[in-house]
Amino acid sequence: MVKFLLWCLLFVFCWPLALLALVLYPLVWLLLLPFRLVGIAVGGALELVAALITLPARLLRAL
Repeated sequence: MVKFLLWCLLFVFCWPLALLALVLYPLVWLLLLPFRLVGIAVGGALELVAALITLPARLLRAL
């Protein structure tokens, strides 16, 4: 909702820039999508490594 209100404000003050932002937003989103996917994969891999490193301590604590 805040993004929409900011866009409306931009549209009032500078409508060509607001229309350009409206057109370019999906393109920028598509360009950044691979980086988001890589971030998710790297985050998952780091969580797996952390779980494997802390596994012996968690097993000893459970005894």
